[in-house]
Amino acid sequence: MKPKDEKKLAAIAAATYQLVGQRGLFGLTLADIARAAHIATSTLYVYYPSKEALLDALYGGAKNATFSRWTQGDDSAAPYKMRVRRMWLNMLADRLERHAQLLFQEQYHGSPNISAANRELGAQFARFFSEFLARGQAEEILKAVPIAFLIASIAGSSRETARQIRAGGLLDNEETRNTAFMLCWDAIKA
Repeated sequence: MKPKDEKKLAAIAAATYQLVGQRGLFGLTLADIARAAHIATSTLYVYYPSKEALLDALYGGAKNATFSRWTQGDDSAAPYKMRVRRMWLNMLADRLERHAQLLFQEQYHGSPNISAANRELGAQFARFFSEFLARGQAEEILKAVPIAFLIASIAGSSRETARQIRAGGLLDNEETRNTAFMLCWDAIKA
């Protein structure tokens, strides 16, 4: 069997992310994706037998890549605040560089079509961050509040900072990133 063309796979992924960002997940068709990827619909079926298979494969790959990017450079021996800062900066960079991919992940994660395997993958991702934040609470570094509030503060802060930068309301520079992280840290520290 002939190996799948990596350029076509990348074009299919990019087209899917773009279209989901523009229209949402539910009105999306394989014909739309093929057209946006500049390939024939029949070619798309060679790569993915159904829309569900395509979305499921893209989510799994994107979720794993996102986890790797968000934890890149994490050093378990580093001071806790430095670790949170590294992950927050990674989240912000990812939201700026891969906005469409993250929107796709958010929509697919909330859809009724997500596979059990991808639901578990998302749960593993959430467990890692929950356990990381719980350690900060156990060491009395972070506020003793429900973990969901800490996650909302961190994720919401990076998401809104990225939105403001993309919209031109904030400059994308070191001062902006430092100020945004400092505000997030002040909200979560004990």
